Amino acid sequence: MAKRREFHFKPYNVGRWVIWSLFALALFVAPRIWTSGLAQTMLTQMGIGVIACLAYNMLLGQGGMLSFGHAVYSGMGAFLAIHALNMAGAGTLGLPVSLIPLVGGLAGLVCAALLGYVSTKKAGTPFAMITLGVGELVFALALMLPEFSGGEGGISSNRVIGNAVLGITFGPQIQVYYLVAVYCFVCTAAMFALTRTPLGRMLNAVRDNPERVEFVGYDTHWVRFMAFTISGFFAGIAGGLGAINTEIVNGEVLHATRSGAYLLFTFLGGATVFFGPIIGAVLMVICGVLLSELTKAWLLYLGLIFLFMVMYAPGGFASLILMNLRVAAFGKLKKLWTSYLALAGTALAALVGAAAMIEMVYHRQLNEALGPELRFMGATLNSAGVDAWFGAGLLLVVGAALFELVRRHYVHEWGEIQEDIEKEIKRREAL
Repeated sequence: MAKRREFHFKPYNVGRWVIWSLFALALFVAPRIWTSGLAQTMLTQMGIGVIACLAYNMLLGQGGMLSFGHAVYSGMGAFLAIHALNMAGAGTLGLPVSLIPLVGGLAGLVCAALLGYVSTKKAGTPFAMITLGVGELVFALALMLPEFSGGEGGISSNRVIGNAVLGITFGPQIQVYYLVAVYCFVCTAAMFALTRTPLGRMLNAVRDNPERVEFVGYDTHWVRFMAFTISGFFAGIAGGLGAINTEIVNGEVLHATRSGAYLLFTFLGGATVFFGPIIGAVLMVICGVLLSELTKAWLLYLGLIFLFMVMYAPGGFASLILMNLRVAAFGKLKKLWTSYLALAGTALAALVGAAAMIEMVYHRQLNEALGPELRFMGATLNSAGVDAWFGAGLLLVVGAALFELVRRHYVHEWGEIQEDIEKEIKRREAL
């Protein structure tokens, strides 16, 4: 008797195609909307940051591995890429500029394979301490090898080499941006696809319950090691793109400060959601370029924002977006808009009061020769006067107190809405 063939209908995931199409469209039209040189440079850095933060989140969010030295792999990718670019310019390496980032990716993969085998033998706090030590070791070693790292001055290069292909020389910034955009889209799609593979699922299992993973016969060290090497590959691509963008690489690309930036902004964006690091990368460039130009205390503000997110939104901005989308899907978001306005207003009042005091402190410490007066949000503050300090302190205290009152009301209101949603879900299931 012939075996009857069975056909199963699998619905076409239209929503996913729409999201990826919008992502590609956003990458394409962004430099057409923001056409200034500064904007295109920032967009290029954002694309590089997206790859780097997503690569880091492969460890932190998907694997539960807190790394303090991931800049090693993006940095080594940058150094190997800049050397390859110089060799290509000298004619000793027949490789176009568009493929130079892959050299950085291979460098990151090899370094991650060599250093990650030892690092991933441990998990949790020991893993974090090992990565911190490895990062400091590689940074110190790079400064000891000036032939490789160029010493404190670094290594420079020229990305305009060879003959132009279809008019593309990678001299104009917009051409570099589109090269970064192509790599950004492909790498983002590849890392998303990885989360849907058995390795990606097993990596989540190792994060949540490593004992059970070992019980069913999987080697948790091997799973962590595979994820570590793949993450190093994508981090190396980000480093190679950064080398092409800046045309100079120095030891700072290996420093713990950059590893800390990956950790900080990946967490702020949302490590538990795939698109969270994309938000974090955008924030990283905005804070590093724009906020640092507005105030010398930008790192202090960034630290305060980080503490605020840890206390009130540990899931990052991405989790806030998803939670509100769930509420909106059940038609309950309109009940919260007054609370959101009150939260925003009171938080803004407290922030203005705190910022005024911070700016006056910085002015007295760094710009005392210019006199006691300073401009803050269109107003003139006298840092030597009691009234300015009293007004800023009063605004901070009142704003913080009102924010706490509104927050408690919001938490109660949010809990009631979640109960209504759960009841609605059960009602629909009973139909």
